[in-house]
Amino acid sequence: MGSQAAVSFLTNIARAALGLGAAVTAVNSSLYTVDGGQRAVIFDRLRGILNDTVGEGTHFLIPWLQKPFIFDIRTKPHTFSSVSGTKDLQMVNLTLRVLSRPEVTRLPEIVQTLGLEYDEKVLPSIGNEVLKAVVAQFNADQLLTERPQVSALVRNGLTERAKNFNIVLDDVAITHLSYGAEFSRAVEQKQVAQQEAERSKFVVAKAEQERRAAIIRAEGESESAKLISEATAQAGMGLIELRKIEAMRENAATLAKSPNVSYLPGDKNILLAVNPSR
Repeated sequence: MGSQAAVSFLTNIARAALGLGAAVTAVNSSLYTVDGGQRAVIFDRLRGILNDTVGEGTHFLIPWLQKPFIFDIRTKPHTFSSVSGTKDLQMVNLTLRVLSRPEVTRLPEIVQTLGLEYDEKVLPSIGNEVLKAVVAQFNADQLLTERPQVSALVRNGLTERAKNFNIVLDDVAITHLSYGAEFSRAVEQKQVAQQEAERSKFVVAKAEQERRAAIIRAEGESESAKLISEATAQAGMGLIELRKIEAMRENAATLAKSPNVSYLPGDKNILLAVNPSR
């Protein structure tokens, strides 16, 4: 009797534990939680995707019959690159960064048409499409000189395209721009040519200044000669003789200061230090 009672007691406990576990499992499968910055869309096996969007918190659903799809509605960054051709047939590498989020009221439609990975399916394709369309309107050098206008066209075009897929873009920016090897070489050659042209202009300007300086010197010498001729005609050769005397005086003073110069008198006997009376 005692053993049968114990077995019965343990059996009851096992049944109670099993029932409690089943109840806990049922309750747990009937609850789902939507965290902060998220929204949920319910799929019902009988009615399909429900039109109502569920907000943050813990909510009930019918197990097996209903299934929640959780969306992160916070802004997320996406970066992708594109190789596009310019108006003058140059290839340009562009990197675009966008900040996107889903339109909350359109989440049921997004689930039906795109699924949870809506952004990865849509943004790279429309981003490349808009980039190629905008870049084709400009020459390669205009992408730098008119970059604000290019960015505005890309932002407006991409924002309008994203609206068709119920995606909101908070920001669109071109983060990187580089040219192909051929265009880079052409730019470098152009810079070298411009430097050579500037150098040639400098050489020509220098030669022109030297020519003008030579003309001015020649005119000055001519004017000086003319003045000297007029002075000579008026005062005779006295001015020239005076200039000769001054030049001889300067030469004599210079030679007198030199220790290597000897002066020889005109008498050759004195030169030879010989007395003719002997």
